[in-house]
Amino acid sequence: AMAYTVGHSGLGVLVNLGKLILTLYAALLVFCVAVLWPVAHWARIPVIPFLKSIKGPALLAFTTTSSDAALPDAMKRMIEFGVPKRIVSFVMPLGYSFNLDGSTLYLAVASVFVAQASGVELSISQQIAMMITLMLTSKGMAGIPRASQVILAGTLVTFKLPLEGIALIIGVDELMDMARTTVNLVGNC
Repeated sequence: AMAYTVGHSGLGVLVNLGKLILTLYAALLVFCVAVLWPVAHWARIPVIPFLKSIKGPALLAFTTTSSDAALPDAMKRMIEFGVPKRIVSFVMPLGYSFNLDGSTLYLAVASVFVAQASGVELSISQQIAMMITLMLTSKGMAGIPRASQVILAGTLVTFKLPLEGIALIIGVDELMDMARTTVNLVGNC
């Protein structure tokens, strides 16, 4: 995918794709620090022991880019952490379908990237409408690698952005999928 992207768009595209990756990682980091951390404190979750507890499943999610691969271990770790089994067995699978914060952030960043790469100006109202659309359409997305590309394609068509933008992104999607899958897992835990 990377060879195709460079072959069709030239080496210059790598700089922009690098900026895209850094933007996504920064957005996910800000989300974790500004949203997940305060929620954990509000819920009186001891953050450091919690992070130590989910380190294994998070690394598995990061390296495989699959939330589903990490689900059994994450559920086991949450039970060991002290969450009742009945809650874990209900909340974790439900979260995998409806709580995809990392994927939603990725879709928003990728959509804006495609718009910028194709020279399309999006107004603030269009960007807000796109974010709401992405928040709704990402619900029920499969926890497998590259599932978000289907949602991205639908969003690009809906907002009259070129589908060719996916061909640009697909070359570095694996690097972005690692981070968004990890954030999805941590958020669900």
